[in-house]
Amino acid sequence: MKPSLLNQKEIVRTLKKSTIFSVIRSDELIKISALFELVYFKNGEYIFMEDDPSNWLYIVSRRRVKIIKHTLSGKEVILELKSPGEIFCCATVLDNKPYPESAQSKGASSAIRIKRNDLLRLIDTYPVLKVGIANYLNEKLTDAYDMLQSLSTEIVEKRIATLLLKLSEKTGSGNAEYRQIDFSLTRKEIADMVGTSTETCIRIMSKLQKLGMVQSSRDRILVRDKALKAFLDQ
Repeated sequence: MKPSLLNQKEIVRTLKKSTIFSVIRSDELIKISALFELVYFKNGEYIFMEDDPSNWLYIVSRRRVKIIKHTLSGKEVILELKSPGEIFCCATVLDNKPYPESAQSKGASSAIRIKRNDLLRLIDTYPVLKVGIANYLNEKLTDAYDMLQSLSTEIVEKRIATLLLKLSEKTGSGNAEYRQIDFSLTRKEIADMVGTSTETCIRIMSKLQKLGMVQSSRDRILVRDKALKAFLDQ
């Protein structure tokens, strides 16, 4: 089904934000937008669950999406936060394997999605997408390696500092001294992403705030980039 003009504009806007699809010319993006569907999710709604068939490739359009893994005891662990323009579970969709994690909306979000078979046909039509996907998968492997190395060698304070710095660089806005992470982030979510307890995260965030590295109120966090970088270099 051809998307409405409003949906088409949103789909094209999102594709232009994607590092993979943005290499395609604007007029071509308009053509291929018919293969994508714009979908909306309520806060906390699951986009898909772990072990669901990977029939769709998703790209975040508005707000954020949490990539979640559930432990055997049922505990929810946040692996990543996806921002507008970012795809998720790309390798799984290409391999036609069940989703290895769950995806949950953070806030009232939207995403665009394309069926696996349509995606494969697009890749054949636009070979340049193969380069973008290869670069994306390489980046994900590098991120996974860095995270494993951090979890095994870095103290918790530096793991939290690294996460805040990465999020501020990725999604932040502000002046020369402070950058605001432009979405709400709870202490539990930070703790999950660095592999520590909420209580420990609260204590360390308080310490970083006293040292002037961060400012925090109502789940909004301001990051002092230079101070955090200096701390990580110690």
